[in-house]
Amino acid sequence: MTFDYDLFVIGGGSGGVRAARVAAGEYGAKVGLAEESRMGGTCVIRGCVPKKLMVFASTAGAMAEEMRGYGWADAEAGEFNWDMFRDKLTTELDRLERAYTSNAERAGVEIHHQRAKLADHHTVELADGTRKTAKHILIAVGGRPVKLNIPGEELGLISDDLFLLEKLPRRALLIGGGFIACEFATILNGLGVQTVQAYRGEMVLRGFDNEGREHATQQLKDVGIDLRLGLAPTKLEQQGDRICVHFDDDSSETFDAVFFCTGRAPYVWDLGLENTAVKQHPNGAITVDEWSQTSVPSIFAVGDVTDRVNLTPVAIREGHSFVDTVFGNKPRNVNHDMIASAVYLRPHELGSIGLTEEQAGDRGAVDIYSTVFRPMKSMFAGSDARTMMKLLVDPNTDKVLGCHIFGPEAGEMIQLAAIPITMGATKAQFDATMAVHPTAAEELVTMRNPSRRHHPGTE
Repeated sequence: MTFDYDLFVIGGGSGGVRAARVAAGEYGAKVGLAEESRMGGTCVIRGCVPKKLMVFASTAGAMAEEMRGYGWADAEAGEFNWDMFRDKLTTELDRLERAYTSNAERAGVEIHHQRAKLADHHTVELADGTRKTAKHILIAVGGRPVKLNIPGEELGLISDDLFLLEKLPRRALLIGGGFIACEFATILNGLGVQTVQAYRGEMVLRGFDNEGREHATQQLKDVGIDLRLGLAPTKLEQQGDRICVHFDDDSSETFDAVFFCTGRAPYVWDLGLENTAVKQHPNGAITVDEWSQTSVPSIFAVGDVTDRVNLTPVAIREGHSFVDTVFGNKPRNVNHDMIASAVYLRPHELGSIGLTEEQAGDRGAVDIYSTVFRPMKSMFAGSDARTMMKLLVDPNTDKVLGCHIFGPEAGEMIQLAAIPITMGATKAQFDATMAVHPTAAEELVTMRNPSRRHHPGTE
């Protein structure tokens, strides 16, 4: 059978673009790609990149305060200019979108700037009605934010909207306790917005190590965020130009803006899956095997639409591995068990890789090496902020099972710690590594004795 393309990719985000570019540029495949919105996808256009730039912008006030602790008596952050920042951010995102587009086209990818859906196992239908056939189809459409199903939900904003605001709200409510809610609360608070964060749980960042969660929860309160735990909204109502939010404790308050940071769902709407035999999970996620292949041999899926590990570098690795396997005759898949991640709070971030203390304890014996201290820089300035470093070690093999860091630039540190841990490093090898002094990270190689142990059957 003759096809229009060797590969057709639905979705122009990080995972889809990587797969398309490598397939065309390195392996000579004829590749088509359809993107209904902007090239670059969630991470580049409305996620990781603009968020991190906003995190940087939000730290000026705290930095000025810290500098006064170092003798700069006149240090002032000044007034934040949202219009200037937003315009500069728009320019940067436009540049990145052009780069994603030009790099793909330079590799030989034919881009269709419109929506596409599946018509059958080898055919996609574009929004203009054009149909294209392909030997292989890759679904890389990602996920989309979801709102709570409560009355008035249409009055609330989603994470995408933060980067498009005409002006900053005077008082805002963030609903949720995950990555997005905590990072956005940090950003808005740092930019001078009166920030309330409501989360139904007892601590934020469910799924992370509990000790790290405790530090993150306390820090949100310490920096001035009005964190309401054990609280959930039940209804939103318009009151003039403000929004009245009713909560499940029978209280109500008004805000200038309400952000739903309540998770994301695979973006499978109108994807044409009903025209195929592709199987899905109950939440709509596309079911794939370890090679990212669906129940249909010609159709593959990577990234958040599969709901495996919803992180941009994972989608990129999955897309590249798919292409190496199918077009490069170099079979490889992705190990989803050992993936580092970071939450960009301020002033201290939370970085993590491997098992949490709770997971390690459930699995069996574990030695916990943990330390909490005041880092030199903030301590000298008069801050009481605490840094945490933790290693989890299998006492039988001496292998490091996990690492958790709460502190300044924890994201940078966890990336480096992830290399030896992914390689299977032992605690003895960490101990044999010479410390760099004075640094916070040296604690990772100077903790000699366990702070506590969990050895079932011997306790």
